[in-house]
Formats: sequence, C-alpha cells, structure tokens
Amino acid sequence: MSDSIYLDEARDPLIIAEAWMKDGKDVAIATVVETWGSAPRPVGSHLVIDADGNFHGSVSGGCVEGAVVTEAVDIIGSGKARMLEFGVADETAWQVGLSCGGRIKVYVERLG
Repeated sequence: MSDSIYLDEARDPLIIAEAWMKDGKDVAIATVVETWGSAPRPVGSHLVIDADGNFHGSVSGGCVEGAVVTEAVDIIGSGKARMLEFGVADETAWQVGLSCGGRIKVYVERLG
C-alpha cells in the first residue's frame, strides 16, 4: 500500500469536523454504514457538513452527495439523526451519481 492513500490532517474529515466545532460551527457527520453491489465509496467513508452547507470528504458523489448535504443541514437544525438509503437500477445509475449501480446507506448525525 502506498502512503498516499492515508489521509493527513489537512484532508481527514474527522479532523476538519473537530476544527470546525472548535471555531464554533454547528457540524453534522455523514458515514457510509452499508453498501450493496458497487458503490463509489466504502463503508466507513465520511462527509462532514456545517450549518451553512460547506462540506468536506465524500460518501458517494453526484446527486447523492448533494442530497446528503441538504439532509445534514436539516439534521443540524433539528438535532435528529437519520439513516438515508440511496439505490438505483444500473440503467439509471449515472443520472444520480452511482456510476456502478448498487445501493448505499448513510447515517447522518449532528456532532456536539
């Protein structure tokens, strides 16, 4: 394995989330908790989002990531965590950003 696959402090979403919280920002974290078939990001991948919709990291890409950011902003406001599930048939996969088909479950919760 190459050292380039490891995240450093400038790119690690969990370290970014911690820094944002120290700066007084409200933050949510989205985590891929389950995948079926092909998925762009593996289980354990993180996306951190602040109340203004700024984000860092990745849980999928395409429209799925946009939907996760939108949900996360709502979750920051309500404080109520949600499990999101995205899945598509192979013939429509490209349209929503799941280029290989498959399904993913993403757990989104407010931090702090």
